[in-house]
Amino acid sequence: MSGAGKARIVVGMSGGVDSAVAALLLVEAGHEVHGLYMSNWDDEDRYCSNAQDYQDARATARELGIVLHRVSFETEYREQVFAPFLAEYRRGRTPNPDVLCNRQIKFGACLHYARRLGAACFATGHYAQLRQGASGPELLRGADGGKDQSYFLCGVERAQFAQVLFPVGALSKPEVRARAQRAGLPVFNKPDSTGICFIGERPFTEFLSGYLPETPGPIETTDGRRLGTHRGLPFYTLGQRGGLEIGGVSGGSGDPWYVARKDPARNALVVVAARDRAEVASAGLRTGVVNWLADAPRAPFIAGVKTRYRQSDQGARVAPQADGTVRIDFDTPQWAVTPGQTAAIYAAERCLGGGVIEETL
Repeated sequence: MSGAGKARIVVGMSGGVDSAVAALLLVEAGHEVHGLYMSNWDDEDRYCSNAQDYQDARATARELGIVLHRVSFETEYREQVFAPFLAEYRRGRTPNPDVLCNRQIKFGACLHYARRLGAACFATGHYAQLRQGASGPELLRGADGGKDQSYFLCGVERAQFAQVLFPVGALSKPEVRARAQRAGLPVFNKPDSTGICFIGERPFTEFLSGYLPETPGPIETTDGRRLGTHRGLPFYTLGQRGGLEIGGVSGGSGDPWYVARKDPARNALVVVAARDRAEVASAGLRTGVVNWLADAPRAPFIAGVKTRYRQSDQGARVAPQADGTVRIDFDTPQWAVTPGQTAAIYAAERCLGGGVIEETL
């Protein structure tokens, strides 16, 4: 934060404790702080917390004595995040809208809006860290390994980080809550939000069925034995165990079944018994064009790779391709590598970038 000077800093305030403490720390550092509450989804039902979140952000802003602005990016979100999200599901893939939201909305439209408000920097409550390297800003993991959000930031354009601050990135979640409580912030014990932002706590299949039709097809084993009927490939994800409704069919073994792959050409969902999951693990993957947060490499190199948020780094050989994509070969075959998800690439604590998984190997 020292590099920003005593400047006007706009903080993206979600109504949660993380962004509240981000604003608190900046106020304590003597900056001119403005809050910015953005709404991206216009549905008001029992699953949507927009109204309460805004009131919580207002209460925090009052306690801190700062101005709170409010802006809607609902149109941008539907066009740039939700439409691609649905398009991916129609293809039978499983996208990660949070990665796209960070790139297009939070550090795209929202950052641009903060600049219009005269901000020298835009701050958020993400658990990540930034440092200035020889060739530009470098993205690092948050100090709290259990809350680190660098995975979700790997798609943000590197240049955008030059005007970004992550004030809570060096803190643990308990430290953040303690700081909020000591400062008398009303959200100090507010539960963390979970799930995809526009879905909230509602059942995912229920939400998706409002936008995509059911297209039933066979559930099969890897050797072609039919076990049942699925609702439609978009309603399942690789590695999924629950919701298959074939629990009693297991050749007498009693093993649960897991989704191993999708076959869009035949509209078939292929499953595997738990004991056989290693047989369908992926040796590697290919990505789409990678968003590099370091100087783009030309030669293959060894790195840690995460193919989903809660995964630990997996050792791999990363081979850049001439078209901007990469081929990744894992040291150990990986279960449930999912096209449409994001592969984030790490060198120790630094996130080097990431790309959408296009196919498994």
